[in-house]
Amino acid sequence: MNARSSSGLKAVAGVLLLMLLIPVLAACGGTPAASPTAVPATAVPATAEATTEATPEATTEATPEATAEPTPVAENQAVYTEGDLLAVAAKECGNGYTGQIKEIVAVDASTVKFVLCAPDPAFRAKAAFTPFSILPSEYLESTGGTGDLIEKPIGTGPYMIDSWVRGDSITLKRFDGYWGEPANTETVVIRWSSEAAQRLLELQSGTVDGIDNPAPDAFEVIANDSTLQLKERPGLNVFYVGMNNAYPPFDNEKVRQALAIGIDRQRIVENFYPAGSEVATHFTPCAIPNGCAGDAWPEYDLEAAKALLAEAGFPDGFETTLQYRDVVRGYLPEPGRVAEDIQAQLAELGIKVTIQVEESGTYLDKADAGELKGLYLLGWGADFPDITNFLDYHFGAGASKQFGAKFDDLTAALQQGASKPTDVEREPFYVEANNLLIQHVPMVPIAHGASGTAYKGDVAGAHSSPLTSEYFAVMAPGDRDTFVWLQNGEPAGLYCADETDGEALRTCEQITEALLSYEIGGTAVKPGLAESCDPNTDLTEWTCKLRTGVKFHDGSDFDANDVVMSFAVQWDAANPLHVGRDGSFTYFSSLWGGFLNAPAE
Repeated sequence: MNARSSSGLKAVAGVLLLMLLIPVLAACGGTPAASPTAVPATAVPATAEATTEATPEATTEATPEATAEPTPVAENQAVYTEGDLLAVAAKECGNGYTGQIKEIVAVDASTVKFVLCAPDPAFRAKAAFTPFSILPSEYLESTGGTGDLIEKPIGTGPYMIDSWVRGDSITLKRFDGYWGEPANTETVVIRWSSEAAQRLLELQSGTVDGIDNPAPDAFEVIANDSTLQLKERPGLNVFYVGMNNAYPPFDNEKVRQALAIGIDRQRIVENFYPAGSEVATHFTPCAIPNGCAGDAWPEYDLEAAKALLAEAGFPDGFETTLQYRDVVRGYLPEPGRVAEDIQAQLAELGIKVTIQVEESGTYLDKADAGELKGLYLLGWGADFPDITNFLDYHFGAGASKQFGAKFDDLTAALQQGASKPTDVEREPFYVEANNLLIQHVPMVPIAHGASGTAYKGDVAGAHSSPLTSEYFAVMAPGDRDTFVWLQNGEPAGLYCADETDGEALRTCEQITEALLSYEIGGTAVKPGLAESCDPNTDLTEWTCKLRTGVKFHDGSDFDANDVVMSFAVQWDAANPLHVGRDGSFTYFSSLWGGFLNAPAE
């Protein structure tokens, strides 16, 4: 029996147990907990027990007798409270649970409280991020966490999905019931092409209104064309060469250290990146507070790299693969040419490299699962302007298996840094973390790449986002009623809780909304579905006041239960709705420290 089937049975068992307890409690004079039939059995998470201690606001009417002797499920770390108001909690912080969240409670229909295991100064920035957007709880239940949810998300955004023709395009229609400023354009069509030259040609010929990531040599062409607009992006990203220490010879730290100084990063940036790009001295861009704390990455030194390889037992080098996906990114504008250059550079170290090109979605799934065995090219663009978005996501306790086994000293430093309330207090821990990256070398940071977007000259509201989350609702393509956008690739799915690719996230940004949001074309956090999210004095409790009168695209009302459910199905790996496209939910685990009921490594 698989894990999800087992969880479903536990859910039904929990419901039955509560049904049996209610008459007994009533006979003893106790006030029973809310009826378990308030949540369908198919959607009830791994245990249905209630607890006044975990969720005081949601269960103030329950007497001690009603929850005094819950039947524990030994292997389950989650506590769910049902009824008119939902809540979910971890049974305890620590003791095998690595996550930062202790409890999420629907205090009332328009208030949600997040209780954390440790202070989190980045809470607002995380709560604005697209994978943590809110979907209707009824839709999550009816889809079983998969099926239509993957291709037909229902949100509260200015656009709703009209159709998705796989391999061709996605069409969005304006949502006339939107709570905020209505979209300027009735229809948005999203198309894709991996070829930068084709994207530029279509913009020049007028078949599209905007494109992502023009090639480096196209910047000047666009800037000098009076019929076009170039919108440059700052390099809030990093391109790196990754390694997985689960596979030899990358299980040898000296091999990884040799590669750290055996790749001429300056040569790559000079030859393949547009003006404004920088050689990466640290994994995180320096514009992010504490991003460049600690030592700079060591300089290129071919002879020292050869000596380290010899010390590691590879005086004549070794054979390996170099994998990449043929998709242009701001952090990697010419993936094929860069791969060939790295192949040529490593040959000077005696390392024979075979290049392998992978389909984008499959490639990302394999990276998350730790299945890329050789060297590989990947990168990262800022989702929110905090160092946790770079370091915790990739190297923290809740990070994926991309780099193999985690480094305990590094995860400890990151946990400490993430819990401090000010940048000054956090700095010593990020000095330590950045220096440990140089020691352990899970990857080699190469570049912070400048990039941009381009538009027809008559597109009003045209912009680029440093977070690559361009917002189409403010754009107006002249007198046309359809805005056509040409990006680098097709999304793998549109349940963005379970996606990490920029193409998916940008599309979801038009359809779904999170509790908070980022300013258009910037990084500042502003209200979203919540009018405010305010902390207590030590940043361990955050109370979010929700907007009222907000409708989902299906006409249902947005409320606090939708928030709790949207987070819970990501948070609890034993929840029957924790399914998604491939079930990774990588952002949640990485940015919130780990899952409840996390599967064994």
